[in-house]
Formats: sequence, C-alpha cells, structure tokens
Amino acid sequence: MDSGDMGPGGDIYDWYRRGCRLLDEGNAAAAVQLLARVSAQEPNAPHARETLGRARLATGQYSEAEADFATLVARAPDDDYAHLGLGIAMARQGRFAEAVEHLALAVALRPDRREYASQLEHVRATLRARSGSGER
Repeated sequence: MDSGDMGPGGDIYDWYRRGCRLLDEGNAAAAVQLLARVSAQEPNAPHARETLGRARLATGQYSEAEADFATLVARAPDDDYAHLGLGIAMARQGRFAEAVEHLALAVALRPDRREYASQLEHVRATLRARSGSGER
C-alpha cells in the first residue's frame, strides 16, 4: 500500500477478521472493501479469497465472485466449497449448464452436505424448465 492510500487500522489479519465479522453481521458491502484489500496484499491466502468470494456473492458481484472461486479451484481442484461458490456465481449469471459441472463436483466431493445437493438440484430444475422437458 503506498503512503497516499490510507487503509484501515491494524494489520492484514485484523482486516481479515473485521471483514469476516462484517460479513457475518450482514454488512457484505463493507466486508468486500476490507477483504479486497486483504486479497490484494495476500493473493495466495485461500481463506481471504474464499471469504471475499462469499461477500461478493452476497452483494451481487457475481463475475468478481466467479473469478475468486475460479482462482481457488485452479489452486485446489479438490476444494468442494470453491466448486460450490463457482457454481453459484455462474448460475446467478444465468450460466446454468456450466454451473451444474461445478455443483456436481462439490456434491461428489462432499455428499454429506445437503445444501450442496440442494443448489445442484435447483440449477438442474432451472435447466429442465428452460429446455421445456422434464428430463435431464
């Protein structure tokens, strides 16, 4: 950060913790601001990138969230939550066929997570409805 950029007080970990707290409290827009700074300073920190992706989903920044989760998937192809986030971001942009691939991977990696299966079924149902058939 250059000397003309007055960032929030504290260190990077403080920013991350505040961003998490803001997101948990329902203030996703403020969380994005802090977490984007964390991610810029620590681009290889997966927890910061994941939390930033979650905050971006919550604020409707779907293409940015997609980029965050795609980065995580590229680094760790077995990251179930990254596949879930990527699938949700794609679905929210209307790219349902692409979303199914990532949501199905998330379910395969974590079959115990009902919310993953629910997201997958929702996207599959949307695809069926759009195709006009009951099969798929």
